[in-house]
This record gives sequence, C-alpha cells and structure tokens, in this order.
Amino acid sequence: MDSQNNRDLTPVVPRKFRAAFFMLVSCFALWGLLNNMTDNLVPAFQRIFTMDQSRAGLVQVAFYGAYAVLAIFASILIKEFSYRVGVLIGLGIYIIGALMYIPACVAQDFNIYFIAIFVVASGCSLLETTCNPYVLSLGPDKTAVRRLNFAQAFNPVGSMVGIVLAQQLILSNLNEATAEERAQMAPDQLKEIINGELFWVCAPYVGLCAIAFLIWLFFLRNKGEEQAAAASQAAGGGIRVLVAALFSLVPLTALYFLFPDMDKVTWVLCGMVGPLAYIVIMPTYREMLVGLLQHPRYWCGVIAQFFYVGVQIAAWTWMNAYCQHELGVEPGTAAIYYTIGICLFIGCRWVTTYLMKIFNPASMMCLFAIGAILCCLGVMYLPSTVLFSIGSLPFSANVLALMAMSGCMSLMFPTIYGIALGGLNQNIVKLGAAGLIMAILGGAIITPWMAGIIGSTDSMWLGLTDGFDATWNENLKTSSVALRASFIVPAICFAVVLVYGFIFRKPQQPEQDGQD
Repeated sequence: MDSQNNRDLTPVVPRKFRAAFFMLVSCFALWGLLNNMTDNLVPAFQRIFTMDQSRAGLVQVAFYGAYAVLAIFASILIKEFSYRVGVLIGLGIYIIGALMYIPACVAQDFNIYFIAIFVVASGCSLLETTCNPYVLSLGPDKTAVRRLNFAQAFNPVGSMVGIVLAQQLILSNLNEATAEERAQMAPDQLKEIINGELFWVCAPYVGLCAIAFLIWLFFLRNKGEEQAAAASQAAGGGIRVLVAALFSLVPLTALYFLFPDMDKVTWVLCGMVGPLAYIVIMPTYREMLVGLLQHPRYWCGVIAQFFYVGVQIAAWTWMNAYCQHELGVEPGTAAIYYTIGICLFIGCRWVTTYLMKIFNPASMMCLFAIGAILCCLGVMYLPSTVLFSIGSLPFSANVLALMAMSGCMSLMFPTIYGIALGGLNQNIVKLGAAGLIMAILGGAIITPWMAGIIGSTDSMWLGLTDGFDATWNENLKTSSVALRASFIVPAICFAVVLVYGFIFRKPQQPEQDGQD
C-alpha cells in the first residue's frame, strides 16, 4: 500500500465552505435512509403480495432504474441553473413520490407502488447527481476524495436510521401467515391483513416528507456563496432543461402504458435512450461527452461503479432471505444481521476516511476488494452451523462472512467516484457526475441477476455449490444451494472494482480550464 511522503494537514473542508457542506450532509443522510428502507421492501412485498424473488426484485429495478434514466437530466439541470436548484427540485420530487404511497396503500396495488418508488428514486437521482460533485467542488482537488468520503460517511448513518425504521415499522408489522396460509384465507380477511401491512409500509415514507420539506426550506433560504457564480441561468437555459425533461420522461411514460407487459429491466434500458439521444443531438453536451470519453479513468470508473453499486444493492437485498434460510429466523430477526452489517459499513467508512490522510485511496480500495472476494467465498462455502449466540440471535461462519462483506464495501463508492472525476476540467465534471450516477443502474441489473440464480433449480451456477442442500423452501422460493451459488455474482463485481483500483491507483493531475 502506498504511503504519502508527508502527512497532509490541508483542511478537508475549508472554513468558507463549511456551511454549504453541512447543508449537503443532510441530503446524503436522507437518500441513504431511503435506499436502505427500499432494500427492506423486497422481503416485505414478497410476503404481502405473495411474490417470488423476481417480481419482488422489481422494487430495485424501479428504484435504481430511475437513477439511470434521470441522471443526465439532473446534470443538465445543474449545468443550466445551479447545484442549489438541483437540490431543491430533487427534494420536491421525492415529496411527490412519497405522497403517492397513500393511493398505492388504499388500492393495495403493487403497480402503483412501482411508480411511486420510481418517482421517489427520481428525486434521489437528482440529489445524488447534484450533491456529489458539489462536495468535490468545495475545496482543493487534492482533498476531494477525502472530502467526498467524509460526506458519504453520513450516508450510512441515514442508512442505519432507514434500517431501524424498516425493521420496527415495516418488517415487524408483517403478519406471520405464510404464502400457503394466505392462499386459504377468505378475501375479506386477507384484504384486512394486507391493509394493515401496507399502512406501515406507507407511514415512514410519508412521514419523511416533513423532514424533506424542512431541508427544502433550508436550501431555499440559504443560497450560499457558490450560487453567486451561477451564470448558468442564461437565456434559453430553461428551455434546454424542459426539452431534456421531455426526452427523459416521454419515451419512458409511453413505453410503460403502451407495453405494460414489457420486462421492466428492458423498459429502463429503453428509457435511457431518450436522455442519451439528447446529449448526442445538443452540440455543447456532445462535445462534453467526447471530452469525457477521452479519459479512460473516467469511463472505466463508470463501469466499476456499475458493478460496485450492483453488488451493494444485490447483496443487501438478498441478505435477509439468506439469513432466514440458513439460520431459520424470521424477516424481522434477519434484519438485525443487516443492521450489524451496516454498522460495520459505517465504522469502516469513518476509519478509511481517516486513513486516506496516510495511504493511497485506490490502494486501500484494492485491499478491501480482495477482502470482499474472500467474504463471498465464505458465504458460498462456509457452513451454517451455529458457532455462538448473542441472546436469541445465532451466528454462523457463513453469516459472519456475509456481514463482514459490508465492511469491505465501505470506501468503494466515493473512492471510485473521486478517482473517476479526479483531475477533470470543471466544464465537464457535471456531465461526468451524471455518468457515474447512471452507473447506479447496476442495482437494477445485478439484483435481478442474483434473483434469477436464487429462484432457480437448474442454473449453470448451481454447480459451484452442488454439495449443499437442494431442498426447495416454498415460502422463500429458493434452496441453500441456490442462495449460496448466487454469491458468485458479488465476487465477479468485486473483481471488477479490484482491477479498476489497481490500474488507476496513481492520482491524476488537475486539467487546465482550456482543456477538454
């Protein structure tokens, strides 16, 4: 691991930018909270609507698909106006999406939830596309990766709150009736049970609207020093933003209603064509795109981010089902292992942020990627025999490896982000940020890939773990051999991150303003 020659005493956040920085931290916490509450909607909807893994996994397709479709629009919004406008509109869209949970609850309709989740995630996409480069801009380039890691350290704090809310309000209020028992219930009885369960799904999302509105007011009243330079409100900027919005939303909406049976992953991929077409058609943005593609550390970073986000979302999404099956616990109890994993994630994020004063961030990421691959092998091959219990909570070697994987993931997102954008000319950074947020599409692609293995009895990947129990669990709709084999997917994703960190481990010198 590379050690820096001199201990860096440069402040991570210069004093003049601290007010703006801490304003942004609340947004990092908010979307972290929403991300991890959404992860827990998968096991919740699987039980409430008696779904298999593939259909329940559409929650993640909606959430992370919105990131992919709206990221380019978000970058155009902040390019034509300002970071502050991006934050305000992102929060506003979140509030609209959260309120859509109310009619979804009343109608007991998963399809309405799908749309509501997409709208909520659209707001998060605008926030994340805006806030990450905003943080990078609040100080010298040499502390940018540390600054982003520091800001991102508050993201898992929000995640922890989201997990607690999901566990205490959503998962703990699920009726214990199995799929077979629900199938035998009278329609009125089943409807009453589902109504109660969906109320607790709805409550935290709607309740968070109040907090989001307070943050919105804070940003509205505090324009900040950075906003004085927002010459982007030039004539025609509003028209360009409107046209970009139409390119992003019209094709997506038309496809959804004209072809309701279209595979939702295909729907998201088709929806990305509109924003990409806008970039190619508009000369200014086309030149920016060409400039970005001339930097391998950038476009390789987009690829690495795709696989990293995919593995984070997929591993956390199916962690609950894995713990239920391997240790025989209920969904609410399984969420405790998830909570422990997030605690490791938070702790390691803070520790690694500090260590970046001493060690090369990319080299640290390589070491953690190797650790994550070893954890994947542990999840696949270590036994589920209980080693010890804390209270009524049992622990086995494979589940310990699964939780440890979260700690290994802690520094990856902001480090890839900082490496990919490091040294780029500020004229193209905003569009570059959109590409890295579009890479969150990995959550919508990798999660169903794992789901396909988890719910399979004949996948080619099952040969990797054919020595384990293949007995089918009808309630979880999987088997031990399938659950274990599915973790070859995270191992592949971490290998991509390892290669990226190794190749681009040397810092990039900043470009001059006149360069592409």
